[in-house]
Amino acid sequence: MVIKKVNLDIVIGVTSAIPQTELPEVAFAGKSNVGKSSLINALMNRKSYARTSSQPGKTQTINYYNINDAMFLVDLPGYGYANANQQVKAKWGKMVEKYLKVSKQLRQVFLLIDIRHDPSANDKMMYDWIVSQGCHPIIIATKMDKLKRSQVSKHIKMVRQGLGLLPETRLIPFSSVTKQGREEIWNLVEREILQSSDEE
Repeated sequence: MVIKKVNLDIVIGVTSAIPQTELPEVAFAGKSNVGKSSLINALMNRKSYARTSSQPGKTQTINYYNINDAMFLVDLPGYGYANANQQVKAKWGKMVEKYLKVSKQLRQVFLLIDIRHDPSANDKMMYDWIVSQGCHPIIIATKMDKLKRSQVSKHIKMVRQGLGLLPETRLIPFSSVTKQGREEIWNLVEREILQSSDEE
């Protein structure tokens, strides 16, 4: 996709209602520091539009990025970081849950997993929960550049097994450094999500 225009149109806090937009939405979920902001910046061809931070759990809102007035990339708050208290975690969980249940324009959820490590209990819980909501998440295995090329297929298998993925579940390895995986993600979004929206 050629990115002509990017706008952070809507920012939703914990107590805000989920807006009903007119454009198809693609949501990105993942634990804190998995590289979500870096992925969104890479997809938008912007260096630091979505703010990245070394502090886990920095994204405390749902951010809607308008792409070419054709769709929204929706950045969901990171989960499973150590420093937040249980009350804050519970509020954020409710916010994400509300979004997944209420959004009428949601077309696809991408779940980001760090390819270097076995999926955590939080990752598995998030995956199972998204599936239980009737979604079929596509897995983006981030930080691929941190592995040797010879290790990649072994780690992909580790992520698949750790999450208990079905054989047909898509997994896209991604690096925000080399941008590997970017085109594959956009092709998928354009072919399967935007086209099916046009046909409705």
